[in-house]
Amino acid sequence: MLEDLTTAASSPTAWPAAYPRGYAVVDVETTGLARDDRIISAAVYRLDARGEVEDHWYTVVNPERDPGPVWIHGLTSEVLEGAPLFQDVAAEFAARLEGGVLVAHNAVFDWQMIAREYARARGEAPVKQRLCTIALSKELGLPLPNHKLESLAAHFGVVQRRAHHALDDARVLAEAFRPSLRAAAAGGLRLPLHECRPLTEWTDRPRVAQHAGYGGNRASGWRPSRKRPACPYPNPGRYAPGGRLKQGMRVAFSGDTSVERDLLEDRATEAGLHVATSLSRLTSLLVTNDPGSGTSKVVKARQYGTPVVDEAAFGQLLGDVEPADRTDG
Repeated sequence: MLEDLTTAASSPTAWPAAYPRGYAVVDVETTGLARDDRIISAAVYRLDARGEVEDHWYTVVNPERDPGPVWIHGLTSEVLEGAPLFQDVAAEFAARLEGGVLVAHNAVFDWQMIAREYARARGEAPVKQRLCTIALSKELGLPLPNHKLESLAAHFGVVQRRAHHALDDARVLAEAFRPSLRAAAAGGLRLPLHECRPLTEWTDRPRVAQHAGYGGNRASGWRPSRKRPACPYPNPGRYAPGGRLKQGMRVAFSGDTSVERDLLEDRATEAGLHVATSLSRLTSLLVTNDPGSGTSKVVKARQYGTPVVDEAAFGQLLGDVEPADRTDG
């Protein structure tokens, strides 16, 4: 199957009409992986509908704080001192992103870092959809030993020159994305596109420890674990569509939200709900703005018949949460 797709991808006779008209292949280097970390460099390769390079752009960014693991990205405080602030490059960055699907390796990381920087700058990135090349490689069934960018590059014979340099990483990804895109088109595969929602509410949490560094496979997730108080109420069961939430219900979240995820989770906890990090048969409700996505939580919700609502509906439900029964406590 893979060989057939790769061979056909060299000259696809028909291009799927539903495919996007252009892409913005992005890489950002950051001071670390937490939500209060900052972008220190960014690169964009603009591609046309068939993956051909139209232009590229790169900038360093002054993060207004220590640069984090210099031994990985090579950008010292001295180098970044005279660099522009993010708000100074936000308009140019937006112009490079506008009208294209954001493509990145572990795209949720890059998108959330970008969305947070725009929120700090009191703006938003003109990005409607993203595509993760890790997810695309899985859809294509590529025989990769792991999900690192260097493995994807090696599979397609793309030579890396400066790993963890945003411009070179974006170039490498663009060159590896082109044959991936053409293989998907040749096979008539549906691209794993996900909606990007800009942040309307956000907060930076104070750092509690120095970064030990980052690298390797970012796909394992970048959000630090956060300890929440145990829910004092037992689970009363599933949410009944059209009804009220009840204290003790287990609520899970999936995908992008316009209010930062931690704020939503805080509000749910304050209302007496149990915030679940995974979805099981005991989950009362899944909150997602993209119920058609293929995330593990959405897939499990379909399997288990777990009720699903979007962020707006959940916000309304939070305003009228039913107290736990007195006998429950």
